[in-house]
Parts: sequence; structure tokens; C-alpha cells
Amino acid sequence: MKLQKIVNQPVIETERFDLRPLCRSDLGLIEMYAADPRVAMTTPTIPHPLPPGVIEAFITRSMAEPRDEDVWVMDGTKTDWPEVMGVISLTRLDRNQSEVGYWVAPAFWNTHLASDAVQALVDTNPLSNDAMFAAVYHDNPASAKVLTNAGFVYLGDAETYCLARDAAVPTWTYSRKL
Repeated sequence: MKLQKIVNQPVIETERFDLRPLCRSDLGLIEMYAADPRVAMTTPTIPHPLPPGVIEAFITRSMAEPRDEDVWVMDGTKTDWPEVMGVISLTRLDRNQSEVGYWVAPAFWNTHLASDAVQALVDTNPLSNDAMFAAVYHDNPASAKVLTNAGFVYLGDAETYCLARDAAVPTWTYSRKL
């Protein structure tokens, strides 16, 4: 019998779901969702097609101590929704800041899941940051709306490389003082 390592990271409760640290048992659902090109194309870090071992390595990194990124699963089991509906993370930056990243499985698009998850991170500020940043691709205005609804302010345009698109993609960058 092998015991699963407990990650030193808080569980963040919302009315509809919990943000909880990733665990090894999340592998199958995260892999299934991340393999969907509609998800991969909205993130800079998920390749498409999804090579074997990528999500397993992601989970291993997210459970490591020390780590640069805290990752939570959007877990809806408390309201009879699936155990994994999406992922949200905070990547540590210098000067007590972090970058928010998130994706939601297509089955849960247009349910305000991402908005609630981002707002939960802003409200709890689990890393005690002074500010949070986020960037979204120009062709994903729904994610931009998620950020503005959570009080993020538009900073400007930039570009971020997207593995799934194999190209630099124009982004809108946002910040939120905490």
C-alpha cells in the first residue's frame, strides 16, 4: 500500500464547489479534459495532441515541496457535480505577486465556474500577495470577462507562446491589487 502525500496548500470553499490541491487520482479526468483541443488552445502550457506523461508530470510538480506554483482542482462533489471540472493556479512572481492561470472543462463553460474560482482566490489570497496578474488570449473574451468581474484591471497587450498552437498569440494582460 502506498500513501498519498498531503500537499501543504489550503482547501478553498465556495458555495458550489471546493478548490482543493491536486492529487494523483485526478490524473484521468485532467488528462481527458486537457487532451481536448478547445482547452489546450486557451492555455500556454498544454500541448496538443497531448503526449503521454505530461499531466502526470504536472501533478507531480504541483505536489512537490518547494514549488513555484500552487494548483487547485475545481471539485464539485459537495453539490453532486464531478470531482474535477477545471484547474486554477497561482504562480509565484517576485515582489510578492502571483499570476493566475485557469481552465474549465468545456462541459462546464458558461456556468460561471471560472468566475467563482478566480473570485475565491482573490477573496482568500492564499499566498498573501500584494497583487495578482493574469493574461488571456485575444480570441478568448470570456476569460477576459472572468477577470474584469473579479476586479482585475486591463494593463495592456502582449504575446504569449501557446504550445498547442505552436505560435505566439496576442494577449490582454490584467492586474488586481490586493
